[in-house]
Amino acid sequence: MADHKLTVEDLLRSPALQLRVLAGEAGLSRSVSWAHVSELDDPTPWLLGAEVIMTTGIGVPRTAARQRAYLERLDDAGVSALALSAQLHVPPLRPAFFAAAEERGMPVLEVPLAVPFIAIAQEVAAALQEDASHRLGAQLQVFGALRWLAAEDLDTATLFKRLERLSGYDVYLSTRSGRPLLPGVPVPPPAVLPAVPDAPPTIPGGFVLPVSAPGGPAGYLVAFEREGARPAGLAVVQHIATVAALQVAMARHERETLRREGAETLAELLQDLLDPPAARRRLARLGLSMEPDTESEMVLLVVRGVPDDALRRAMDDLPHLMLRRGDEHYLLGPPGIGPAVAAVPGVTAGMSRPFPPGEPLRVAQREATWAATHAAESGRGLVLYGDDTTGRWLPEDPDTLAALVEYVLGKVLAYDGAHDSSLLASVRTWLEHNRHMRDAAAALHIHPNTLAYRLRRFSELSGRDLDSSAAFAEVWLAIRAARQLGLLHN
Repeated sequence: MADHKLTVEDLLRSPALQLRVLAGEAGLSRSVSWAHVSELDDPTPWLLGAEVIMTTGIGVPRTAARQRAYLERLDDAGVSALALSAQLHVPPLRPAFFAAAEERGMPVLEVPLAVPFIAIAQEVAAALQEDASHRLGAQLQVFGALRWLAAEDLDTATLFKRLERLSGYDVYLSTRSGRPLLPGVPVPPPAVLPAVPDAPPTIPGGFVLPVSAPGGPAGYLVAFEREGARPAGLAVVQHIATVAALQVAMARHERETLRREGAETLAELLQDLLDPPAARRRLARLGLSMEPDTESEMVLLVVRGVPDDALRRAMDDLPHLMLRRGDEHYLLGPPGIGPAVAAVPGVTAGMSRPFPPGEPLRVAQREATWAATHAAESGRGLVLYGDDTTGRWLPEDPDTLAALVEYVLGKVLAYDGAHDSSLLASVRTWLEHNRHMRDAAAALHIHPNTLAYRLRRFSELSGRDLDSSAAFAEVWLAIRAARQLGLLHN
């Protein structure tokens, strides 16, 4: 029995134990890690899995429903078999109990009165003695993982592959929500992740353990026994979880350092303090390695209305630089960061047109700010600069835009400022509703006659007849220019 993994069937074949199968014969191939006496109705909080539970029957319930629940609890905890002492305190076993054992393939064994429980425990201990030295060796080698990291500069994927070979398990890592926890380590099936961090570690075919981190587990490590290997046991899996926790801490520290450097770099770029070659070198060091001779491009986003944590979670797996200024966040990265930002609940954001890496951000900042303002006005989560076809015809120079606004709308803006009126907002709403009087009045919460008066007053002050196509086009462009300059907020 020492040459291979100990099973329930191995114990059944031992002449000294004289065990007899009462039910659950389909589970005789289950592995056995220990044999333990328990007279509790629910011993599962103290089990690790793969135990043979031996009982005189004191803890076995009497009713059919409770007997079935008792057996199912043991099976859910990974117990290999239930061994009942004959002729002692075992109550009459109900058909529901045997049915559950057959359905689940949970072996139920009868131990003759002449065979003491200690004999079964000794048989198991003797069979596992050789395996104990293998497990100890695996533990010592797993402890050496930190030396490998320092001496060989292993990447995460290589490190965990080596730990898999030593431990006899296939190792998986994930965050609590099921996302990748460390690069290069696969994610386990979502069904095996526990609902609470302090759940029992044993699962069918292996273990699941929390990966510790300040403030609560960073995620979970799942280890499944690998076919044909010699699994080294829970202690080794716990050591691997500790290695994973150290790797997570190192990754978080590195990420936080890069985040701070990224914010400083983005602040310098927004102030135009870096020439293009220096900017590209800095971006490459921060994980945005895009060369001007490639087709890669970048975008700048202005994001409003989102807490730091929510935005960081959305951007966690994407290359980017982030800077907070007041209530706004600036994001610099590839165009793919746009959809990730748009998916954040409650976001209001504007995105510039793509531009080559290292290019000054003056124009991109103006575009992203205009687009964010337009997103707030329109109620959309994300607006891309250039989506407004009219805006494409406007010049980018702010002095030219300001001159257009003053020439067409100057007197109206002055009147609204002096009288706290809404002539310009009313005209803009009317134009945005395709000059439908009733729809625009409803949007403004005023009577159509009131809107008609405001349109006439606008025409008088601006000198533009809104029935004229030429005047209409001029006024519309001037309103778009005022919005681009950030002069319209209502």
